[in-house]
Amino acid sequence: MKADAYGHGAVHLAPVIEAAGAAMIGVGDSSEALELRAAGIAAPILVLGDLVPAEIPDVVREEIIPVVHSGGRLAQLEEEAARQGRRVRIHLKVDTGMGRLGMLPSRLLAIARMARESSHLEVDGLMTHLAGHGPGGRKSNSDQVRLFAELLGELRRMGMRPPNVHFRNSTALLEGESLGIEGETLSRTGALVYGFSPGDEHHPPAGFRPVLSLHTQLVFLKDLPAGAPVGYDGIFITRRPTRLGVIPFGYHDGMRRTLANKGSVIVRGCRVPVIGKVSMDYATIDITHVAGASVGDQVTIIGRERDAVITVEEMAAMAGTSPYDFLCGLGRRVVRVPDASGVVPA
Repeated sequence: MKADAYGHGAVHLAPVIEAAGAAMIGVGDSSEALELRAAGIAAPILVLGDLVPAEIPDVVREEIIPVVHSGGRLAQLEEEAARQGRRVRIHLKVDTGMGRLGMLPSRLLAIARMARESSHLEVDGLMTHLAGHGPGGRKSNSDQVRLFAELLGELRRMGMRPPNVHFRNSTALLEGESLGIEGETLSRTGALVYGFSPGDEHHPPAGFRPVLSLHTQLVFLKDLPAGAPVGYDGIFITRRPTRLGVIPFGYHDGMRRTLANKGSVIVRGCRVPVIGKVSMDYATIDITHVAGASVGDQVTIIGRERDAVITVEEMAAMAGTSPYDFLCGLGRRVVRVPDASGVVPA
C-alpha cells in the first residue's frame, strides 16, 4: 500500500485489506506506516524502504516492522529498542540483482548473526526485490530467485529460520510455481491488488477487475468557430465549428500534459478527445458530437460509462507512461470515495 496505495488512498483501502486477511500491509516509508496506525490500523505494517535515524523512535514505539538493509541501521534499531525496552521484529533485505537497496549477499550472514545476538531484535523475515518486469525480465528474475534460495539455505544451515520469506511482486505472482522456492510464505502484491496489469497490456489480467474509476465533470462550455486556437500556445486549431468542454482536472490532479491532442475521456457514453495543452487546473475536450451535453455532466477519465470504457492501462499508454506512474500521479485534490462494496474508486 506504498505511495498512498498507488494513488488509490491508503487510509480508505487499508481497512478493506485488513478485513480481507492480509498477513501484513507493506508501505514505502515510516510516514505512511504512522498514518495508517493513526487511522486505527492494527495489522502488522512492514516498511519496505530504508529508515533515517530520526524515524526510528516512532517506528519502534508503534510496533512497526522495519526492513533492514545494512548493519549500521541494525545497530541503530537495537539501540533504540533497548532504550524503549521493546523487542522489534525486523526483515532482512538482500540485494540479489536489483542493485538498489538491500545488503550485498556477502554481508547477509554477518548481519544475520548480529541480529541473532541482539536481545531486542527478532529476525521475522528475509526478502529480496526482483528487477525484471514482463517477459524480458524472466531470466534475470530466475537468476535472482536461485541466488535468494541459496542464501536462505545458508541462513538455515547456521540455525536461522525466518518465519517469513518473500520476493514475489505481481509479475512474479502471475508466473506461478516457475519461481517458487521452499519456505516462501508471503507475496508483495501491488498492481494485482488494485486490478491493473503489472506489465504492458492495455487491460487487467484475466480474473482481475480494477478497483479504481476516475471521474470529474463539465464545468464550462464554449462554442468556437473554425480556425480558433485552444489553450496555451494554440497547439490545437479548430477545423470546424466546435463545442468545447472544460473539465477541472489538470496536471496538478494527474492529467498528464502528454495527453494534449491525443488523450480521450468519456462524456454521456461517448469517447471524446482532449484538445489543446493540459494546464495546471483544467483540460479541454471536444464535445461537438455529444448530444445534450451540459454543465455538470459527469466526465469519466478511467472507467466505464454505458458501452464506452477507458482502462488505466490504456490511459497510461496514451500518456506515454505506465499505470503505476499515472495512478501515483493523482493529486491531493482528487477526492477518494469508497463505494458501497468497500472498493475505493478515486
